[in-house]
Amino acid sequence: MIAITHWKRCARLLLAVSVAVLFSVGADTPAQLSRPSAAQPVQYSPQFVSEIKKVQQAAFESDYAYRQLAHLSNNIGPRLSGSPQAQTAVEYVAAELRKLGLEVQLEKVMVPHWVRGEETGALTEYPGMSPGTTQKIVLTALGGSVATPNEGLTAEVVVVNNFDELQALGRDRVAGKIVLFNAKFDQQLADNGFAGPAYGQSVIYRGIGASAAARLGAVAALNRSAGGADYRLPHTGALRYADDAPKIPAAAVTSEDAETIAHLAGEGKVRMHLVLTPQTLPDAVSYNVIADLKGSEHPEQIVIVSGHLDSWDLGRGAIDDGAGVVVAMQTAQLLKQLNLRPKRTLRVIAWMNEENGQMGARTYAQDHKDDFANHFAAIECDLGAGHPLGFYAQGKPELLTVLQPLATILQSQGAGVTRMVDETGTDVAPLGEAGVPTFAPIQDSRAYFNYHHTAADTLDKVNPKELQENCAVVAALAYTLANMPQPLPR
Repeated sequence: MIAITHWKRCARLLLAVSVAVLFSVGADTPAQLSRPSAAQPVQYSPQFVSEIKKVQQAAFESDYAYRQLAHLSNNIGPRLSGSPQAQTAVEYVAAELRKLGLEVQLEKVMVPHWVRGEETGALTEYPGMSPGTTQKIVLTALGGSVATPNEGLTAEVVVVNNFDELQALGRDRVAGKIVLFNAKFDQQLADNGFAGPAYGQSVIYRGIGASAAARLGAVAALNRSAGGADYRLPHTGALRYADDAPKIPAAAVTSEDAETIAHLAGEGKVRMHLVLTPQTLPDAVSYNVIADLKGSEHPEQIVIVSGHLDSWDLGRGAIDDGAGVVVAMQTAQLLKQLNLRPKRTLRVIAWMNEENGQMGARTYAQDHKDDFANHFAAIECDLGAGHPLGFYAQGKPELLTVLQPLATILQSQGAGVTRMVDETGTDVAPLGEAGVPTFAPIQDSRAYFNYHHTAADTLDKVNPKELQENCAVVAALAYTLANMPQPLPR
């Protein structure tokens, strides 16, 4: 499989509770959604092609998405699940979609409510230190981490590069210590178009490193930040505590500080004072924002276009994933602007709690499982706003044949590439597992993990022209799916 598959599966399987979807589309699937024959090349009518091109072109002439993203990022800011900003974002997006004339519902979701608190680190003993001094370590708590004692903890640091090295140390050399996983993000791999696998290789230590260290008696765990752009930026993200291991405090350190600690530990004993004071509060009420533009011929059939509204709390959630939300909003806005009513219902969803629990996706799957047969397709945008190259598809290989005329249209903007993958997005994964075809734009992600989950995830990282390009691809794809004259293979 291609790059996106590995890291998306890592993110789902290792960083949060797995989404358990036991539903499938069975024999009662409506005839109109049955599998088509792909024996003959698919052709769209001249009018259909003209309408798709109008949607595509209109996206290049609109700044709607960027203005919405500016408000989400700058006016509302960080939107971690359970926070006041997350609720404000829900209300704002719902109001904007109502202005477009969509039928809007807020579907209740119970979400984790984790609050970061204080986070500091300092080396208090190391070879060659000046008497009476310390060295500051730049770090950030991982989402869901437990706290240190209020006064912090001080312990020796042991450095490993991978899980095999950790196991080789054994309990005698790990117990009572802080473990640093110094797994480097492979920037060269990312620069060559494989940012997903680069992330997957390093993020596993953030996801399950704390439990691996705790099984050997460690008192805390650190991981080298899972991302690029070494500007002493720590990258946060969710961890997953295993049931068979004690919960210990966990944080990500910058790549520069990981290198410093590793260098000093190679010369002798290194001790660190660590203070983390996060709190896990009772689950909070939040919402998925659901907005429908009803179909003219098959209103019961649904095409989802979506992004996730929550973000981590260090930055402002511009690339992860405000961009995905506003691309979905713009899709509906363009159809309203052009007076193009889709044959199937276009459903815009701003998902809640993708980052640290996926409760938005899980709740939607539970609430709508009986209607999965009528979900025609689903799109999720959750890889920033870099230049789009085409789109990914998950489902039957015949999907690419059915959508080849669209790919030909998208070639005009350099976005005619199509690829099959095992998964296109965390929030639409339950739909994909139930047999619903899912899609995502293929984007230039070489720089995405430079800012992902950091304080630098801000509006200036989004190129307005490239955001328009993404809107053009996603809106054209959504309109095509909503007006397909034939059913999709399932």
